[in-house]
Amino acid sequence: MSAKDKDDMELDPLKREAVGWVRHLTSGRATAADAEALRRWCAQSAEHVAAFTAASRLWRDLAPAGRNVRAAMMTGQLPRASRPLNRRALLGGGLAAAASAAGVYALARPPLGLWPSWSEFAADYRTGTGEQRHVALPGDVSIQMNVQTSIALRPADPDAARIELLSGEAAFATSGRSFGVYAADRWILADKAQFDVRYVPAAGERPVCVTCLKGELQVQRGAQAIAVKESQQLRYDARGETLAAADIEATSAWQRGFLLFRFTPLSDAVEEINRYRTGRIFVVNAAIARLPVSGRFRIDRMDEVLTQIQQAFNARVRLLPGGIVLLS
Repeated sequence: MSAKDKDDMELDPLKREAVGWVRHLTSGRATAADAEALRRWCAQSAEHVAAFTAASRLWRDLAPAGRNVRAAMMTGQLPRASRPLNRRALLGGGLAAAASAAGVYALARPPLGLWPSWSEFAADYRTGTGEQRHVALPGDVSIQMNVQTSIALRPADPDAARIELLSGEAAFATSGRSFGVYAADRWILADKAQFDVRYVPAAGERPVCVTCLKGELQVQRGAQAIAVKESQQLRYDARGETLAAADIEATSAWQRGFLLFRFTPLSDAVEEINRYRTGRIFVVNAAIARLPVSGRFRIDRMDEVLTQIQQAFNARVRLLPGGIVLLS
Protein backbone atom coordinates (compact mmCIF):
# COMPACT_ATOMS: atom_id res chain seq x y z
CA MET A 1 0.00 0.00 0.00
CA SER A 2 1.38 3.45 -0.96
CA ALA A 3 1.87 6.25 1.56
CA LYS A 4 -0.93 8.16 -0.18
CA ASP A 5 -3.34 5.25 0.20
CA LYS A 6 -2.33 4.78 3.81
CA ASP A 7 -3.00 8.46 4.59
CA ASP A 8 -6.44 8.24 2.97
CA MET A 9 -7.33 5.04 4.84
CA GLU A 10 -6.43 6.73 8.14
CA LEU A 11 -9.00 9.46 7.55
CA ASP A 12 -12.41 9.20 9.13
CA PRO A 13 -14.54 7.25 6.57
CA LEU A 14 -16.97 10.14 6.12
CA LYS A 15 -14.13 12.61 5.57
CA ARG A 16 -12.52 10.18 3.14
CA GLU A 17 -15.73 10.01 1.11
CA ALA A 18 -16.04 13.82 1.15
CA VAL A 19 -12.48 14.22 -0.09
CA GLY A 20 -13.29 11.74 -2.84
CA TRP A 21 -16.24 13.87 -3.94
CA VAL A 22 -14.13 17.03 -4.07
CA ARG A 23 -11.45 15.23 -6.07
CA HIS A 24 -14.00 14.00 -8.55
CA LEU A 25 -15.72 17.39 -8.91
CA THR A 26 -12.40 19.07 -9.69
CA SER A 27 -11.20 16.35 -12.06
CA GLY A 28 -13.27 17.56 -15.03
CA ARG A 29 -14.97 14.15 -15.37
CA ALA A 30 -18.09 14.81 -13.26
CA THR A 31 -21.46 14.14 -14.88
CA ALA A 32 -25.08 15.05 -14.21
CA ALA A 33 -25.52 11.63 -12.61
CA ASP A 34 -22.62 12.41 -10.28
CA ALA A 35 -24.27 15.68 -9.29
CA GLU A 36 -27.47 13.86 -8.38
CA ALA A 37 -25.51 11.21 -6.49
CA LEU A 38 -23.70 13.91 -4.52
CA ARG A 39 -27.03 15.58 -3.69
CA ARG A 40 -28.30 12.27 -2.28
CA TRP A 41 -25.04 11.72 -0.39
CA CYS A 42 -25.22 15.17 1.28
CA ALA A 43 -28.90 14.65 2.12
CA GLN A 44 -28.14 11.63 4.33
CA SER A 45 -27.27 13.69 7.41
CA ALA A 46 -25.91 16.94 8.76
CA GLU A 47 -22.60 15.15 9.28
CA HIS A 48 -22.37 14.44 5.54
CA VAL A 49 -22.96 18.11 4.75
CA ALA A 50 -20.36 19.15 7.32
CA ALA A 51 -17.78 16.72 5.92
CA PHE A 52 -18.30 17.94 2.37
CA THR A 53 -18.14 21.56 3.53
CA ALA A 54 -14.79 20.92 5.25
CA ALA A 55 -13.34 19.11 2.25
CA SER A 56 -14.49 21.65 -0.34
CA ARG A 57 -13.14 24.50 1.75
CA LEU A 58 -9.77 22.81 2.15
CA TRP A 59 -8.40 24.52 -0.95
CA ARG A 60 -9.28 27.91 0.47
CA ASP A 61 -7.80 26.94 3.82
CA LEU A 62 -4.50 26.25 2.05
CA ALA A 63 -4.20 29.82 0.77
CA PRO A 64 -2.31 31.05 3.90
CA ALA A 65 0.18 28.23 3.33
CA GLY A 66 0.79 29.55 -0.16
CA ARG A 67 1.39 33.03 1.21
CA ASN A 68 3.74 31.66 3.87
CA VAL A 69 5.79 29.92 1.22
CA ARG A 70 5.98 33.12 -0.80
CA ALA A 71 7.43 34.88 2.25
CA ALA A 72 9.89 32.01 2.68
CA MET A 73 10.93 32.38 -0.95
CA MET A 74 11.77 36.03 -0.33
CA THR A 75 14.09 35.09 2.55
CA GLY A 76 15.57 32.00 0.88
CA GLN A 77 14.11 29.67 3.52
CA LEU A 78 11.95 27.34 1.47
CA PRO A 79 11.06 23.99 3.05
CA ARG A 80 12.06 20.88 1.15
CA ALA A 81 9.56 20.21 -1.63
CA SER A 82 10.14 16.48 -1.26
CA ARG A 83 8.47 16.35 2.14
CA PRO A 84 5.21 14.36 1.72
CA LEU A 85 1.85 16.03 2.44
CA ASN A 86 0.01 14.26 5.26
CA ARG A 87 -3.66 14.62 4.35
CA ARG A 88 -4.79 13.02 7.61
CA ALA A 89 -3.04 15.73 9.63
CA LEU A 90 -4.32 18.42 7.28
CA LEU A 91 -7.99 17.40 7.37
CA GLY A 92 -7.82 16.51 11.05
CA GLY A 93 -6.95 20.06 12.06
CA GLY A 94 -3.16 20.02 11.68
CA LEU A 95 -3.10 22.62 8.90
CA ALA A 96 -0.34 24.66 10.53
CA ALA A 97 1.93 21.64 10.86
CA ALA A 98 1.42 20.65 7.24
CA ALA A 99 1.39 24.16 5.75
CA SER A 100 4.99 24.20 4.57
CA ALA A 101 4.76 20.98 2.59
CA ALA A 102 1.30 21.81 1.33
CA GLY A 103 2.40 25.27 0.26
CA VAL A 104 5.33 23.99 -1.78
CA TYR A 105 3.11 21.52 -3.60
CA ALA A 106 0.38 24.11 -4.16
CA LEU A 107 2.82 26.57 -5.69
CA ALA A 108 3.38 24.18 -8.56
CA ARG A 109 -0.34 23.38 -9.02
CA PRO A 110 -2.51 26.02 -7.28
CA PRO A 111 -5.94 24.46 -6.65
CA LEU A 112 -8.73 26.14 -8.65
CA GLY A 113 -6.46 29.14 -9.31
CA LEU A 114 -6.82 30.46 -5.75
CA TRP A 115 -3.27 31.87 -5.81
CA PRO A 116 -0.51 32.27 -8.41
CA SER A 117 1.66 29.41 -9.59
CA TRP A 118 5.36 29.26 -8.77
CA SER A 119 6.42 31.29 -11.83
CA GLU A 120 3.86 34.02 -11.11
CA PHE A 121 5.46 34.83 -7.75
CA ALA A 122 8.02 36.79 -9.81
CA ALA A 123 5.29 39.31 -10.68
CA ASP A 124 5.70 42.98 -9.86
CA TYR A 125 1.97 43.58 -10.40
CA ARG A 126 -0.87 41.11 -9.89
CA THR A 127 -4.65 41.02 -9.86
CA GLY A 128 -6.83 38.35 -8.28
CA THR A 129 -10.19 36.86 -9.19
CA GLY A 130 -12.57 39.66 -10.15
CA GLU A 131 -9.91 42.33 -9.61
CA GLN A 132 -8.79 44.84 -12.24
CA ARG A 133 -5.99 47.38 -11.94
CA HIS A 134 -4.43 50.30 -13.81
CA VAL A 135 -0.63 50.72 -13.94
CA ALA A 136 1.23 53.69 -15.43
CA LEU A 137 4.87 53.28 -16.46
CA PRO A 138 7.34 56.10 -17.22
CA GLY A 139 7.21 57.38 -20.77
CA ASP A 140 3.42 57.50 -21.18
CA VAL A 141 2.91 53.75 -21.11
CA SER A 142 -0.48 52.73 -19.70
CA ILE A 143 -1.47 49.21 -18.63
CA GLN A 144 -5.00 48.11 -17.78
CA MET A 145 -4.79 44.71 -16.08
CA ASN A 146 -7.73 42.35 -16.28
CA VAL A 147 -8.56 39.72 -13.65
CA GLN A 148 -6.10 36.99 -12.61
CA THR A 149 -3.18 38.71 -14.32
CA SER A 150 0.52 38.77 -13.42
CA ILE A 151 3.09 41.15 -14.93
CA ALA A 152 6.84 41.40 -14.31
CA LEU A 153 9.05 44.34 -15.21
CA ARG A 154 11.95 43.47 -17.53
CA PRO A 155 15.28 45.32 -17.86
CA ALA A 156 14.85 48.25 -20.26
CA ASP A 157 17.16 50.60 -22.08
CA PRO A 158 16.61 54.38 -21.77
CA ASP A 159 14.48 54.48 -24.90
CA ALA A 160 12.30 51.40 -24.38
CA ALA A 161 10.09 50.04 -21.60
CA ARG A 162 9.82 46.25 -21.30
CA ILE A 163 7.46 44.00 -19.33
CA GLU A 164 6.56 40.30 -19.31
CA LEU A 165 2.99 39.06 -19.20
CA LEU A 166 3.36 35.96 -17.02
CA SER A 167 -0.33 35.08 -17.14
CA GLY A 168 -3.71 36.66 -17.72
CA GLU A 169 -4.80 39.56 -19.90
CA ALA A 170 -3.96 43.24 -20.17
CA ALA A 171 -4.56 46.21 -22.46
CA PHE A 172 -1.57 48.39 -23.30
CA ALA A 173 -1.21 51.89 -24.72
CA THR A 174 1.92 53.82 -25.66
CA SER A 175 1.90 57.27 -27.18
CA GLY A 176 5.35 57.36 -28.73
CA ARG A 177 7.89 55.58 -26.57
CA SER A 178 9.11 52.20 -27.77
CA PHE A 179 7.43 49.53 -25.65
CA GLY A 180 7.62 45.73 -25.58
CA VAL A 181 5.56 42.96 -24.00
CA TYR A 182 7.04 39.46 -23.71
CA ALA A 183 4.47 36.64 -23.71
CA ALA A 184 5.36 32.95 -23.98
CA ASP A 185 8.32 33.01 -26.40
CA ARG A 186 7.78 36.24 -28.37
CA TRP A 187 8.09 40.00 -28.08
CA ILE A 188 5.16 42.26 -28.97
CA LEU A 189 6.66 45.63 -29.91
CA ALA A 190 4.96 48.98 -30.46
CA ASP A 191 5.90 52.67 -30.73
CA LYS A 192 2.46 54.27 -30.82
CA ALA A 193 -0.40 51.82 -30.44
CA GLN A 194 -3.14 50.36 -28.31
CA PHE A 195 -3.38 46.58 -28.02
CA ASP A 196 -4.65 43.70 -25.91
CA VAL A 197 -2.64 40.59 -24.99
CA ARG A 198 -4.30 37.50 -23.53
CA TYR A 199 -2.26 34.59 -22.15
CA VAL A 200 -4.77 32.28 -20.49
CA PRO A 201 -4.99 28.45 -20.55
CA ALA A 202 -7.70 27.15 -22.90
CA ALA A 203 -8.68 23.59 -23.83
CA GLY A 204 -5.54 22.14 -22.32
CA GLU A 205 -3.29 24.58 -24.19
CA ARG A 206 -1.95 28.01 -23.34
CA PRO A 207 -2.13 30.13 -26.48
CA VAL A 208 -1.32 33.83 -26.71
CA CYS A 209 -3.82 36.15 -28.39
CA VAL A 210 -2.60 39.59 -29.50
CA THR A 211 -5.22 42.10 -30.72
CA CYS A 212 -4.19 45.42 -32.24
CA LEU A 213 -6.80 48.04 -31.30
CA LYS A 214 -5.00 51.05 -32.82
CA GLY A 215 -1.73 51.57 -34.67
CA GLU A 216 0.54 48.66 -35.65
CA LEU A 217 2.53 46.00 -33.82
CA GLN A 218 5.53 43.80 -34.55
CA VAL A 219 5.51 40.33 -33.00
CA GLN A 220 9.03 38.91 -32.98
CA ARG A 221 10.64 35.57 -32.20
CA GLY A 222 14.31 35.55 -33.08
CA ALA A 223 14.73 36.82 -36.64
CA GLN A 224 11.06 36.20 -37.48
CA ALA A 225 8.67 39.17 -37.31
CA ILE A 226 4.93 39.41 -38.02
CA ALA A 227 3.20 42.74 -38.53
CA VAL A 228 -0.19 43.04 -36.83
CA LYS A 229 -2.21 46.00 -38.04
CA GLU A 230 -5.22 47.76 -36.56
CA SER A 231 -8.26 45.46 -36.12
CA GLN A 232 -6.15 42.34 -36.65
CA GLN A 233 -5.57 39.52 -34.17
CA LEU A 234 -2.61 37.15 -33.97
CA ARG A 235 -2.91 33.85 -32.10
CA TYR A 236 0.22 31.79 -31.46
CA ASP A 237 1.44 28.81 -29.49
CA ALA A 238 4.05 26.09 -29.84
CA ARG A 239 2.34 24.79 -32.98
CA GLY A 240 2.43 28.05 -34.92
CA GLU A 241 0.43 31.23 -35.45
CA THR A 242 -2.75 32.49 -37.12
CA LEU A 243 -3.43 36.07 -38.23
CA ALA A 244 -7.06 37.10 -38.80
CA ALA A 245 -9.55 39.93 -38.46
CA ALA A 246 -10.36 40.78 -34.84
CA ASP A 247 -13.67 41.16 -33.05
CA ILE A 248 -12.66 44.42 -31.36
CA GLU A 249 -15.95 44.82 -29.49
CA ALA A 250 -15.72 41.39 -27.86
CA THR A 251 -11.99 41.63 -27.14
CA SER A 252 -12.21 45.00 -25.40
CA ALA A 253 -15.59 44.47 -23.67
CA TRP A 254 -13.92 43.73 -20.32
CA GLN A 255 -12.42 47.23 -20.32
CA ARG A 256 -15.98 48.61 -20.36
CA GLY A 257 -17.17 46.33 -17.57
CA PHE A 258 -18.73 43.55 -19.65
CA LEU A 259 -18.13 40.03 -20.94
CA LEU A 260 -19.34 39.56 -24.49
CA PHE A 261 -19.92 36.08 -25.90
CA ARG A 262 -20.83 35.27 -29.49
CA PHE A 263 -21.86 31.64 -30.03
CA THR A 264 -19.33 30.54 -27.40
CA PRO A 265 -19.72 26.95 -26.09
CA LEU A 266 -21.18 27.07 -22.59
CA SER A 267 -18.18 25.20 -21.14
CA ASP A 268 -15.80 27.87 -22.52
CA ALA A 269 -18.04 30.71 -21.35
CA VAL A 270 -18.13 29.23 -17.84
CA GLU A 271 -14.33 28.97 -17.75
CA GLU A 272 -14.15 32.68 -18.52
CA ILE A 273 -16.86 33.55 -15.99
CA ASN A 274 -14.92 31.66 -13.30
CA ARG A 275 -12.12 34.22 -13.65
CA TYR A 276 -14.47 36.99 -12.52
CA ARG A 277 -16.31 35.48 -9.57
CA THR A 278 -15.35 33.77 -6.32
CA GLY A 279 -15.92 30.03 -6.07
CA ARG A 280 -16.14 27.88 -9.17
CA ILE A 281 -18.83 26.75 -11.61
CA PHE A 282 -18.74 23.24 -13.10
CA VAL A 283 -20.78 22.14 -16.11
CA VAL A 284 -21.54 18.49 -15.41
CA ASN A 285 -23.92 17.90 -18.30
CA ALA A 286 -22.04 17.22 -21.54
CA ALA A 287 -25.12 17.99 -23.63
CA ILE A 288 -25.48 21.59 -22.45
CA ALA A 289 -21.70 22.12 -22.25
CA ARG A 290 -21.55 22.28 -26.05
CA LEU A 291 -24.52 24.65 -26.48
CA PRO A 292 -23.62 28.16 -27.74
CA VAL A 293 -23.85 31.22 -25.50
CA SER A 294 -24.43 34.69 -26.93
CA GLY A 295 -24.93 37.77 -24.84
CA ARG A 296 -23.41 40.60 -22.83
CA PHE A 297 -22.94 40.17 -19.07
CA ARG A 298 -21.97 42.80 -16.53
CA ILE A 299 -18.77 41.96 -14.68
CA ASP A 300 -20.06 43.55 -11.47
CA ARG A 301 -23.12 41.25 -11.57
CA MET A 302 -21.54 37.89 -12.30
CA ASP A 303 -23.86 36.01 -9.97
CA GLU A 304 -26.78 36.99 -12.21
CA VAL A 305 -25.19 34.92 -14.97
CA LEU A 306 -26.29 31.72 -13.25
CA THR A 307 -29.93 32.80 -13.38
CA GLN A 308 -29.62 33.75 -17.04
CA ILE A 309 -27.97 30.44 -17.95
CA GLN A 310 -30.61 28.54 -15.99
CA GLN A 311 -33.38 30.27 -17.90
CA ALA A 312 -31.72 30.11 -21.32
CA PHE A 313 -30.76 26.42 -21.21
CA ASN A 314 -33.35 25.09 -18.78
CA ALA A 315 -30.35 24.07 -16.69
CA ARG A 316 -30.42 22.83 -13.15
CA VAL A 317 -28.29 24.86 -10.73
CA ARG A 318 -26.98 23.18 -7.59
CA LEU A 319 -25.23 25.39 -5.00
CA LEU A 320 -22.70 23.55 -2.83
CA PRO A 321 -20.45 24.59 0.06
CA GLY A 322 -17.15 26.23 -0.69
CA GLY A 323 -18.57 28.34 -3.52
CA ILE A 324 -19.02 25.32 -5.84
CA VAL A 325 -21.87 25.47 -8.35
CA LEU A 326 -22.95 22.51 -10.49
CA LEU A 327 -24.77 23.15 -13.77
CA SER A 328 -26.64 20.15 -15.16
